[in-house]
Amino acid sequence: MIGVAMTDRGDIDRVREATDLVELISEVTKVKKSGRSVMAVCPFHEEKTPSMSVDRVRGLYHCFGCGEGGDVFSFVEKTQGVDFPDALEMLARKAGITLVRDPDAARKRGRRDAAVGAIRQAVDVYHTRLKKSAEAGPARAHLRGRGYDVELIDEWKLGFAGVDWDTLVKTLKTAGVGDGAMLDGGLARRGRHGLYDVFRGRLMFPIHDVRGDPIGFGGRLVDDVDRDSTNNPDAKYVNSAESIVYHKANVLFALDRARKSIAAEGKAVIVEGYTDVIAMHQAGIDTAVATCGTALGDGHFDLLRRFSEKVVLAFDSDEAGAKAALRSDELASPFRLDLDLRVAVMPDGLDPADLVQEGRSEELSTAVAEARPLLEHRIEHEVAKHDLSGPEGRARALHAAAAQLTRVNDEIARREYSRFVARLIGVDLSTVDQATRMRRTGPPSRSTQSSRPLDRAESELLRVVLTNPPDMGEISPTDFHDERLGAAFTAISGELATTAPGTPVDISTVSDPGVQGLLRSLLLDSRPLPEWPEMQRRVRGRRLDMEIADIEGRLGSLETETEHHSETLRHLIALQQEKRSLGDT
Repeated sequence: MIGVAMTDRGDIDRVREATDLVELISEVTKVKKSGRSVMAVCPFHEEKTPSMSVDRVRGLYHCFGCGEGGDVFSFVEKTQGVDFPDALEMLARKAGITLVRDPDAARKRGRRDAAVGAIRQAVDVYHTRLKKSAEAGPARAHLRGRGYDVELIDEWKLGFAGVDWDTLVKTLKTAGVGDGAMLDGGLARRGRHGLYDVFRGRLMFPIHDVRGDPIGFGGRLVDDVDRDSTNNPDAKYVNSAESIVYHKANVLFALDRARKSIAAEGKAVIVEGYTDVIAMHQAGIDTAVATCGTALGDGHFDLLRRFSEKVVLAFDSDEAGAKAALRSDELASPFRLDLDLRVAVMPDGLDPADLVQEGRSEELSTAVAEARPLLEHRIEHEVAKHDLSGPEGRARALHAAAAQLTRVNDEIARREYSRFVARLIGVDLSTVDQATRMRRTGPPSRSTQSSRPLDRAESELLRVVLTNPPDMGEISPTDFHDERLGAAFTAISGELATTAPGTPVDISTVSDPGVQGLLRSLLLDSRPLPEWPEMQRRVRGRRLDMEIADIEGRLGSLETETEHHSETLRHLIALQQEKRSLGDT
């Protein structure tokens, strides 16, 4: 992350104005220009016909096929796999703009750079020791036994941590690395007699962030290495601790190598360990990544979603791997429709590294290609625990399956899975529906509401409001019966109040991504905009309809032949006459 004063809108606006969005997108995908209209083949989903609309003037893009959209910064974030500060830095550098630096952020950046530099040197130290040190003999023998040659060891920069307490510390100090950088990088700890190495007597796997910076290590215990000299001698793997550069919940091993292939193929493969990743890449599956000594979490899915919405879990077929594939109760991501999560079952209970070592790479590729949806896998796993030959066993299996179905919020998807459960257990669909209703405890799904078409007239109104016409009167949220459009209007009302008439509303300040996506789709709608006087007539007509309906309702409760009734009736007639004068609205 760069040291940029993020509150300085001036820097951000200068970079945005200096960046030609059409040129930026054309560097990644095919762009088609027709007059003032610009369409592009969306790089975020597979398509042949351009469905991404690009507005060069506003600096916005929106795909009407998959819904992805944003501005110049979000495009760089999503296509390059970086966060906003790095996207800003990249575009500023490209435009020749010098950014204002935040002193506090610059200090943090300096500490991070020093820590990364120390880790980078440690990678070289460990790698040289693995190849040349006598004490690394057992580690080299282990790798030879796994089929690792010198080229593979060099490609992945594998290393070996010396067995002494301060081998790395001494080497880095001699190279001029400070104590703070070693501590910040998680390479050393402070003891009574000074700094000592975190990793000792282990085979080392360097871990990089998505940009390719080294940020930590995974250390594997090797047979025949003196365990009394190793840290945590009973643990097979020891990973870097949390630090200013390493956050295991947001790191995937080899994502820096795999991200381009993941984006190109539209699929990521998650395996359990470092050697499994290397084996997958040996087998030609270069979309493989792994968590780094932690459970698979939503942070990992959010990271992968930058590049693809399809993720295959290719965990070991042993009990630990099976549990890992099924452990999703605490995750928000797996059963959302914006993530296609699947499970690949490994042949014969072997892990990917074993399969590659045995020359069965083709079977491994087939298993990944035939991966099945996670929910199907989970349902089958739960149903298999029960005897389906009798009614009691089928009932227990049905309740177990229904517990999974309740986690699917989309009505259509749940219906399809209900049919799957009915076929699997041998019951009718209505029985599955009844069991699911009994299990449901949360609020009803809003998927039906979100999939309902937007009100056409109100959409047109909001499109015009976004242009902020000079003669626009007062518009309020009550002018929108469609709650989605009402929420979108509310989200821009503050910006609308402070924007000069005639200047289009800036939607970049809207924080809710769903609301911003809706506004963006309206902004980039290519249909002609209605004239504001015509829109005013429509708004007045709709308001009159509401007022007339309200008065008609009140008239029924008033006593006839009273002054109040007569006044109300005269008011109603006047409103009805005004409505007729407007014509069709």
